[in-house]
Amino acid sequence: MLPFAAMSRPIPDPSVTRTTALRPGPVGLLGIALSDVWSRRQLIRYLVSADLKKKGRDTLFGNVWWILDPLLQMIVYVILVSVIFNRTEEDYALFIFAAILPWKWFSSAIGDAITSVSGQDRLIKQVQFPKIVLPVAAIMAGITQFAFGMIPLAGLLLLVYPDRISPTLVLIPLVAVVQLVFTLALGVLAAALNVFFRDIGNLSRHALRLWFYMSPALYGAAVIDEIAATHGYIAASIKINPFYPILNAYRSVIYYGSAPDWIALGGVLGASLAFLLVAVWFFKRVEPTFAKVL
Repeated sequence: MLPFAAMSRPIPDPSVTRTTALRPGPVGLLGIALSDVWSRRQLIRYLVSADLKKKGRDTLFGNVWWILDPLLQMIVYVILVSVIFNRTEEDYALFIFAAILPWKWFSSAIGDAITSVSGQDRLIKQVQFPKIVLPVAAIMAGITQFAFGMIPLAGLLLLVYPDRISPTLVLIPLVAVVQLVFTLALGVLAAALNVFFRDIGNLSRHALRLWFYMSPALYGAAVIDEIAATHGYIAASIKINPFYPILNAYRSVIYYGSAPDWIALGGVLGASLAFLLVAVWFFKRVEPTFAKVL
């Protein structure tokens, strides 16, 4: 009962009670958003826990799928690339798993964030609370699921590729933080847009699939150089993709045992922080209309 009591406590919601003339500016909206997330952190924890429990009940294996699914995807792509396309890459299973795992976290989190607001139309109409906690909770739940994915990664390293174990593995959380900031920015924006344009959910499935193939998940830098020789614009598109440095960073610390490109990763972090500010501002700007549209 505590989370819902916290959700419905009689604290005035600035985004609802202020008139148009007194509507706060961009900086004020960002401050309100930060205050909303911090003051409702218990609610976010509750929503994260409820989301994990629901997903665990909905399938036979529950959250164990976060261990099985990336392994099954790895097997499919290993057969596709190594056997059918006959491309060789040393220890290809680990090479591709280092990219599949973070991508699964990203695509799953974005999918959940898109419907986090539009899927709670009854709650939004009945209870007054800061709606930004919904996409934040949906994305934060993905962190626990990503942690489950570390189990098969550890198994691969210990049982199959012990020679690939290196001290750089401790840098995985740092790369994950950069990915989290970018995911939060895109998830918050997509959650708000999906309230007004329900095609966002359908479009996202195709966009994410294309995004995956345009990211260095199934291939490395050498393949991109080959593409650049005949299709320079495609290679350039791949390199400006934020997941180009992110997935390369994961692969550096997991597969190559080397430090990531900190400059490229820092550039993604800086751009993601700016993107997050814009996304939060837009969300808070349109939040007062959610109940009417839904």
